[in-house]
Amino acid sequence: MSDLLMPYVLMIVVAFLPTEMWRSLAVYLSRGLNEGSQFIVWIRAVATALLTGVVAKLMLAPTGELALVPLWGRAGSILIAFAAFFILKRNVIGAVLAGEAVLIAAAYFSGAHFNF
Repeated sequence: MSDLLMPYVLMIVVAFLPTEMWRSLAVYLSRGLNEGSQFIVWIRAVATALLTGVVAKLMLAPTGELALVPLWGRAGSILIAFAAFFILKRNVIGAVLAGEAVLIAAAYFSGAHFNF
């Protein structure tokens, strides 16, 4: 196998397939559950809290290349994404794209130099 393809094959085998197996099992086991039940509401709240914590850590205490973007740019991208979510009638993809655009613009205008 080509050395160029090996990282992609490794990502699929080590990262994608194990998580996809658990996702598929969860979809299978969750059929027929009442979406309004207190247990499912609690699960959704925990998942949202975990995701919020990860995003907060990435934005407020970044490592690597993201640390080159100033705090005002990272915080501004979160605020713009949050506002865009409601302005675009709860459109998640639009909010992510708006936040990412602000983050890229902040990196560009702050003079951050990335090593690609």
